[in-house]
Amino acid sequence: MSTFALQNSAKDKWQKQKDWWRGAVIYQIYPRSFQDANGDGIGDLRGITDRLDYVADLGVDAIWLSPFFTSPMKDFGYDVSNYRDVDPIFGTLADFDQLLEKAHSLGLKVMIDQVISHTSDLHDWFEQSRRDKTNEKADWYVWADAKPDGSPPNNWLSIFGGSAWTWDPRRCQYYLHNFLASQPDLNFHNAEVRKALLSEVRFWLDRGVDGFRLDTVNFYVHDASLRDNPALPKDQINSTIAPAVNPYNWQNHQFDKSQPENVDFLADLRAVLDEYDHITTVGEIGDAQRQLELMAEYTSGGNKLHMAYTFDFLGGEFKAPYFAERIKELENIVTDGWPCWAFSNHDVVRHVSRWATNERDHKALARLSAMLLLSLRGSVCLYQGEELALPEADIAYEDLVDPYGIEFWPNFKGRDGCRTPMVWQKNGPNAGFSIANKTWLPVPRAHKDLAVDQQGDESILRLYQDFLRFRRDHKALTTGAIEKVSATDQILSFERTADDERLLCLFNMSDEAAEIALDMNNIADSDWPHAAERTDAGLKLPPLGAYIGVIG
Repeated sequence: MSTFALQNSAKDKWQKQKDWWRGAVIYQIYPRSFQDANGDGIGDLRGITDRLDYVADLGVDAIWLSPFFTSPMKDFGYDVSNYRDVDPIFGTLADFDQLLEKAHSLGLKVMIDQVISHTSDLHDWFEQSRRDKTNEKADWYVWADAKPDGSPPNNWLSIFGGSAWTWDPRRCQYYLHNFLASQPDLNFHNAEVRKALLSEVRFWLDRGVDGFRLDTVNFYVHDASLRDNPALPKDQINSTIAPAVNPYNWQNHQFDKSQPENVDFLADLRAVLDEYDHITTVGEIGDAQRQLELMAEYTSGGNKLHMAYTFDFLGGEFKAPYFAERIKELENIVTDGWPCWAFSNHDVVRHVSRWATNERDHKALARLSAMLLLSLRGSVCLYQGEELALPEADIAYEDLVDPYGIEFWPNFKGRDGCRTPMVWQKNGPNAGFSIANKTWLPVPRAHKDLAVDQQGDESILRLYQDFLRFRRDHKALTTGAIEKVSATDQILSFERTADDERLLCLFNMSDEAAEIALDMNNIADSDWPHAAERTDAGLKLPPLGAYIGVIG
């Protein structure tokens, strides 16, 4: 081979490594609930390491670890008190290093959660900031004087309920918190804060992580003038970001988040990431009014986030017209950006329960939703247990630990139902999760029949394994374009294309058989099995059935 050819081959290989995240499937692990190695009823890093072979066998490309940093656990790790250490309940930095080494040996990339919009109120930075108005970190958080009548500076609300402002008697000022009062917001208008946060990111890059999931990425910057948010017209109120019983939904969040200056910090962050090889980011965007516009803004140009996800399919309806509308809107708005899709995660009701209501066939819906999710253009996040078709757990009030659910019970039961322990063995102690007498959340009895050791050849787990292999074998599904998106009342249809490959993807999202008029003369069955029936007019799909054909 010529020197020129060798150089080009090396360049192509490097580019593929650099862009590993395009079309990647990322498996989200919630550390508290994956595997308990020390028997205290709480999952830990050594437990995750012990189960990584299972994750690799599933066929995913990477894992995303929800926070494991030092924390008082008021919001279960999303309130960080030390960005550079592991909380003792999860283990040690040495345990993390072993996890990282094992994952890399199995070909898995490792992404970690970075929660930098806020810290715990026990973080050293905040403890210093709240002492007085003149210390060197006095402006590291968002402090403001009361109005003349003593009330908060403006009308901003916390997602977790009540005002987004809490009075601090040490400084005789209010501080901002978009979430719990114990999660004060950092002041991104302060250059020293931004510099310090980038240093925290470098710590983990130097340790060898492959990327970051960025929590609440549009919440970093607030309006420096602290202007009131306007009210939303009643017909525009929705519960995409917060539950319907939360008045947070009643505001147009024009000033408390999603500020233009946010982009400047994302560019600075990307500049740091680009100093390292093959790093990626996926940002969580929570803004009911401007989700797709922000995704386009944050992922365009190749100098900010690599990819982002919104709450479009973490809620919404499992109906073909809704999916078609959201996909087409994204393709029109997010032109050169890259989406990352998810149907379930640690913050929402598991999608099998969310969409398979009443008498709907849960297993059939789980099968169809898996194929649909893995056929969309973009990367994918799978949430632990999703591959087992786990339903949402019904947690008794006395067993709740999530402050969000406790605040809005009983109309909103919080996030505990999707965070229960992983089920490995039907008849093992706590379904194989832990040998403890009591686990941090109960193991649902209904989940035990779906444990990993109960998943056979016709199981949902096998479907995920097989479809992930099928996806890897077809470039059109991993990094190809999506075209001709359309929908009837029953069927979602689109084509995925790459190079000389063109795949027709059809999904019957209804509970009735559906026919679609097609000229099938130039469409061959792919190597993915199906139950579709060719007819004189086209194709007939069974209820909740899918078909993937090769156009040629």
